[in-house]
Amino acid sequence: MPPVPCLAACALLIYNQMVNNQTGLDGVFGALSDPTRRRIVERLAQRRLTVGEIAAEFSMSQPAISKHLKVLERSGLLARRIEGRVHHCSLRPAAMRAASSWIDEQRRFWEESFAKLDAYFERNPERKNQS
Repeated sequence: MPPVPCLAACALLIYNQMVNNQTGLDGVFGALSDPTRRRIVERLAQRRLTVGEIAAEFSMSQPAISKHLKVLERSGLLARRIEGRVHHCSLRPAAMRAASSWIDEQRRFWEESFAKLDAYFERNPERKNQS
């Protein structure tokens, strides 16, 4: 059995890898938490764009746009193809579908819960007005 300090170091290493390598829903929702990145996703939903075309819409530096694109790329929302010095970006809908599916599941749960609550109050009207 390894000594306890080794276990703590291993746990810390695993935790750091989890934080530094956001994937799945956490990465998608993290990427979409920023309004600039949401706007980029909206534009890419219409057509493939170069980094220059994306940057032209925003009043920020090219390096700042590149950082936003890297976040989107790490989350799986953006695919990048390089031709010479031109970077072409396109949306990867599979990552968005995963997030949409999760949201749909939550919506169904809450709609069913509220429907059950409404049915309960229909059967027990005296409970509806009690607070």
